[in-house]
Amino acid sequence: VTLLDLQKYFNDIERLRKDINNFNAFCVIGGNVFVLRQAMKLSGFDEFLRENILNKKILYVGYSAGSCVLAKDLEGLHLVDEPINAYGDKVIYEGVGLLEYCIAPHYKSNHKESEAIDKVIEYMKENNKSYKTLSDGEVIIQVIE
Repeated sequence: VTLLDLQKYFNDIERLRKDINNFNAFCVIGGNVFVLRQAMKLSGFDEFLRENILNKKILYVGYSAGSCVLAKDLEGLHLVDEPINAYGDKVIYEGVGLLEYCIAPHYKSNHKESEAIDKVIEYMKENNKSYKTLSDGEVIIQVIE
């Protein structure tokens, strides 16, 4: 296991590619989805993911924000995570774009964000947005074409 700090790669996608090119799996954990998205964009990790997942070269495992960030957009997740400018750039509501739906994690789970996820789901329904719920311990396995 190698821990990857995306901040070390901001504005240096070539170095990121060189350092992770031989990795075949990534496990991306939770936190603030907007901070994670911003770090992915500034480092070029989002571009790397799109290229390599579509070419079936890597496996991506996401937990909480790590799964949410794969959606086309992050709209609605502001009800559970504060949309902040962690790295001095603007808040990014556009997701990585690998999933056509938003993931609502911690649904009906023993997690501090579970109640807020109910509000996210309500928002999704009111705005006709596609979503899938995930209770803690559940998984979605999807091959991205």
